[in-house]
Amino acid sequence: MSLPTENLALAVRQAVAEGLLGEEHPVAGFVDVQGVRGTVAALHEAFAQVPDVLHAFAAKACPLVPVLRLLADAGMGCEVASPGELRLALDAGFAPARIVLDSPAKTRQEIREALALGVALNADNLAELDRIDALRPADCASVIGLRVNPQVGGGSIGAMSTATAHSKFGVALRDPGMRARVVEAFARRPWLTRLHAHVGSQGCPLPLIAEGLTAVHRLAEEIDAHVGHRQITSLDLGGGLPVNFADDMVTPTYAEYVAALTAVEPALLDGRYQVVTEFGRSLIAKNGFTAARVEYVKDAGGRRVALTHAGGQVATRTVFMPDAWPLRVTAYGPDGAPKDTPLLPQDVAGPLCFAGDVVAHERPLPELAEGDLVVLHDTGGYYFSAHWSYNSLPRPAVYGCLVRDGRVAFTTIRSAQTVREISAESGLAHADALLTGRATPSLR
Repeated sequence: MSLPTENLALAVRQAVAEGLLGEEHPVAGFVDVQGVRGTVAALHEAFAQVPDVLHAFAAKACPLVPVLRLLADAGMGCEVASPGELRLALDAGFAPARIVLDSPAKTRQEIREALALGVALNADNLAELDRIDALRPADCASVIGLRVNPQVGGGSIGAMSTATAHSKFGVALRDPGMRARVVEAFARRPWLTRLHAHVGSQGCPLPLIAEGLTAVHRLAEEIDAHVGHRQITSLDLGGGLPVNFADDMVTPTYAEYVAALTAVEPALLDGRYQVVTEFGRSLIAKNGFTAARVEYVKDAGGRRVALTHAGGQVATRTVFMPDAWPLRVTAYGPDGAPKDTPLLPQDVAGPLCFAGDVVAHERPLPELAEGDLVVLHDTGGYYFSAHWSYNSLPRPAVYGCLVRDGRVAFTTIRSAQTVREISAESGLAHADALLTGRATPSLR
């Protein structure tokens, strides 16, 4: 649920008034706190009839500790896919038993740490199960599962489709002999009690997602029948929902997702198995926006170009795949008030030194001028976490935004990166390392 237009206008105006946006701070991100809570509530409501469900937020969508802590407070678990994300989840306050570790390339040390903590773990492949055999302690509290690839095909964005024939993720169920190997892998390991699959999210229609998750449910039934008792106790329904970037409407909804799964496989959510979900983008995208200052305006080839401070460094996917990741753009004056002058087709470009750094092409907008602001909508998911360090531009500040009774309050989620911090990340402590005539030890 996007921040209502009138509240967005209040937030932008107040951000300018407080100096969060302007010449000194030309770009910033914002998270709608009440919006996040409302979206989580909608998720819980959609699954209200499912007896046992853990909703684990995909940390990669917004790996900011205050946001993760907000989600934990709202009743979410957390899905992580790296040591860094695991550390963030723990620091945000998620109990280990409510954390799920997914990654296609876990090291032995990562597996060892997860098992020691009691974090749930989904093995990506049969070789990883062999590693777990050797590393799993006798008193292990972790729920352990296996990721399978139902190979049901891809959606409209290949990079977001994880159940294709050649996907790098999971055990390919339709490859010759693999289904039998999966069944046997469970039969040899009584502690292996979860099945996991991830069909995709953006660009993947609900029928495709339902087909893939139905295949996992039927595999669970087959495994239990083979071993002669109930071994599979939970199904991890990975993947998310597509987000509608065209307007403020939330579609598809979580209720529609539940209805689609139930229509194809009624027993999938009937309570026989605990259900784990891993929604990310759909929980946070519409609850965030990015605002940036227009620095210059020029004409080129008969087209107006607005040079802003929001480009590929904060909207990388949109810049490189504009058709797959289009963003709505609205225009505000220097005081943060919405502009309502006649529309003019304009390019909204970013500050990076390459020609493709354009967020919107020929977009009809009120005529932009130096000092105006542009707002990129629906950027709560991934846009605050996938910062691109090209040109050594600093990561912008991100603020929490709470609108109540016509008043706006901000709180800092992440401070803006300083140029000194950029230098430190770029080896400042070893500035003379290549001038000494000898190599500096890489590890101390």
